[in-house]
Amino acid sequence: MKKIAIAVVAAAVCIAVVYSILTLRSSLEEAAVSAKPVIYLYPEEETEVKVKLDYDGQLTCTYPAYDNGWLVTAQPDGTLMAGDGKTYSYLFWEGISDTDYDMSKGFVVKGTDTADFLQTTLSQLGLEPREYNEFIVYWLPKMQDNPYNLITFQTDAYTSSARLDITPEPDSILRVFMAYQALEEPVEVEAPELEYAERTGFTVVEWGGTEVR
Repeated sequence: MKKIAIAVVAAAVCIAVVYSILTLRSSLEEAAVSAKPVIYLYPEEETEVKVKLDYDGQLTCTYPAYDNGWLVTAQPDGTLMAGDGKTYSYLFWEGISDTDYDMSKGFVVKGTDTADFLQTTLSQLGLEPREYNEFIVYWLPKMQDNPYNLITFQTDAYTSSARLDITPEPDSILRVFMAYQALEEPVEVEAPELEYAERTGFTVVEWGGTEVR
């Protein structure tokens, strides 16, 4: 009987451990992953720029390395030179947060129509071909095979949870953040109004996204 009791206790401990692991995995999967936000810097002349990110979450990857901020020399064409002497096209970061995204307004798009929709819509928001092409190349493989996607743009929720401090201060800034949800069937949602962002002077452009599950 004693051996049976020990076995029962051991089994209960194993079940508790497995349950804890599955619960942790589930919570991580449900967390909002800010995937591949990239930051482009376009000064009017060669300029040393300091960029700091105040993020309500945990950074999981940065490139170049984020060392209490990025310090780079930026060219008008967007080319960046970091302190390591290497050249970069943009600043990259990724993180996990529990930011809530409002999915009540958006666009329901067939997976097969995703590329055309993103090209048209991102252009309407102010992204230029190089920028929206890099956005599409990253996100299209994740979205095109879904029957439908509910696609939203989360400017307020995103910018309030991922704040940028840039020195010198840019003259214009465009931050585009997409939150999408894969759908088996289309749903009715209200389409939001899209605002085109004008670029003047020293311009900063950022795009990123997340899948809402």
